[in-house]
Amino acid sequence: MTSEHRLAAIDLGSNSFRLEIGVLDHGEFQRTEYIKETVRQGAGLDADRNLTQPAMQNGWDCLARFGERLAGFAPAQVRAVATQTLREARNRDAFLERANAVLGFPIDVISGREEARLIYQGVSHTLPASDERRLVIDIGGRSTELILGQAFKPRVMESFRVGSIAWSTRYFSDGQFTRKAFEIAEIAAKAVLDEAIDAYHPSHWDVAYGSAGTVGAIRDVLEASGWPPGSITQDGLDWLLDKLITAQSTDRVKLPGLREDRKAVIGGGLSITRALFSLLGIESLHSTDGGLRHGLLCELSGNTDNTSDLRLKTVLRLATKFGVDRVHGARVGKVATALFEQIEKARADNKPDESERSVRKIKWAAELHEIGSHISHSDYHKHGAYILDNADAMGFALPELHRLSLLVLGHRGKLRKIEADLSNDELRAQLLALRLAVILCHARRDPDMSGVRITALHHGKLQLHCATLWAQEFPQSAYLLREEALAWQKTPWPLDFVEH
Repeated sequence: MTSEHRLAAIDLGSNSFRLEIGVLDHGEFQRTEYIKETVRQGAGLDADRNLTQPAMQNGWDCLARFGERLAGFAPAQVRAVATQTLREARNRDAFLERANAVLGFPIDVISGREEARLIYQGVSHTLPASDERRLVIDIGGRSTELILGQAFKPRVMESFRVGSIAWSTRYFSDGQFTRKAFEIAEIAAKAVLDEAIDAYHPSHWDVAYGSAGTVGAIRDVLEASGWPPGSITQDGLDWLLDKLITAQSTDRVKLPGLREDRKAVIGGGLSITRALFSLLGIESLHSTDGGLRHGLLCELSGNTDNTSDLRLKTVLRLATKFGVDRVHGARVGKVATALFEQIEKARADNKPDESERSVRKIKWAAELHEIGSHISHSDYHKHGAYILDNADAMGFALPELHRLSLLVLGHRGKLRKIEADLSNDELRAQLLALRLAVILCHARRDPDMSGVRITALHHGKLQLHCATLWAQEFPQSAYLLREEALAWQKTPWPLDFVEH
């Protein structure tokens, strides 16, 4: 691994300073190290909007540690930016002079809209390719960014001076949580964000995403308390509000998933989030880990091609990293696709646009179905599923990645291990096609499929036809197909096998 492939991004946020280091692999950035320090510099602005000496010293100390880690990096490999706190600080030049020296690289103080643009760039490159109209929200320590965009292109960007540190300092300065304090904080947030109502009206977007920071903190608490993963709803916000009011103060808050460094700012962050839900008519806010530093890394790597699909790059990277036989994977994918098309024709609820997405997933699962073979020969499907469920796979949403893991887990062996998931018609059709394709390609050569076809019997039941002459010519394949039909006979979705 050569040093010229290394990249690093530093985000000097109002709450935390973050350093992310990684390498370019097949044109995709892969994280190798991530360091986050809670500096809370946004709380170090005095009444005259000057950074206090302790606040500056804490920042310098953190950047000195980052600088030591970045020794050997070239200037073209590193990008460092500062946001709202240093946008506000009147003595920022004094801070930056020493900060640049201890870090060893120049720090750019970027505008609110530039921050918003980079946030959207980072978020859009960690989401699946889509034409959906997106609302992206990033609630930071002293500012909140709102962006409207589609695919990789942001269309409307704005930064508002309302953040979790600023609101917690102003409305929860004594660390006390009361319903009245939350009402006042929420009203105040609405007053600042009110001008966003027209530009960010629900008619202008389809899906709302929340980037890291406050959204991530709220998501972690809700997930740890049993709420559905990956998104925040009004009911979840109401529940969290009641929990904080019941606790009465920051030092008495004991919620699973809430880190100690977030307790002091959760009140302000929750107030702002609730204000945005109310003003913008948000029903569900989907959490994404993409953000500012990812946007910086996209630009450093030149990965700003609007037509690129990070999922394809992710599949290629994983296949290469784990030494998968890509020729065989493509072969299985081709056969599985042909079988899936027969299954879809037999299904009464066939939807062409959904079928196209299903086929893509089948091909990806086929290419990666042997990803665990270098760990275990007999249980490689189990290891492959674990890898996919825990992979840092840019471009894939977690549910989408889990679907691939289920296909890899279920492509061989007993169906009982994933029977609970097979009630999903699409997954069941995908898995049947993949399992049959793996059987037909067992000799690791292109199979003769002329003697095999799938038709509908009744009530959605499928029938697998095998020509007698074909079975005589390929006795092992015919035997495995009979065994596969027997496996499905033990489920609520039996597969009939007919030889003629």
